[in-house]
Amino acid sequence: MKPRWIVPCAALLVLALLAAGCGGGGENESEGTKSACKAAATNDKTSLPASFPEPGEVTYTSVRQDGPTEVVDGYWTAGIDEAYEEYKDQVEASGLTILFDEKEEHDAEISWKGDGRTGQIALRDDCTEDDTTRVHITNRPA
Repeated sequence: MKPRWIVPCAALLVLALLAAGCGGGGENESEGTKSACKAAATNDKTSLPASFPEPGEVTYTSVRQDGPTEVVDGYWTAGIDEAYEEYKDQVEASGLTILFDEKEEHDAEISWKGDGRTGQIALRDDCTEDDTTRVHITNRPA
């Protein structure tokens, strides 16, 4: 005899999977929800490599540890196209190796390695402030 809870649980699981598979229609979902990016600069030190670029347009607002990965968040005071091109140029000029890079309409990534570290610079144009790009950097031991 089956326990009574199996059928209701299976029905809930099926409903949850169906709901997760249904996407919204009509609107451009890649734009997503925008939020404020500009916040006070952090005084916390990062463990980014010494050669890691520090563009003048970037303000780091938080630094935290997620296990061995350091996460640095902030914003770039320009649009995503400029942020991507300048970050990519500066990473290449710094001597770090670019493992992968991709630029799309609303986001971009630059994966890098060097100085015993690896990571990724993720850029998003989801800030409510004009000409501001969200910066999210992951940094971990190689």
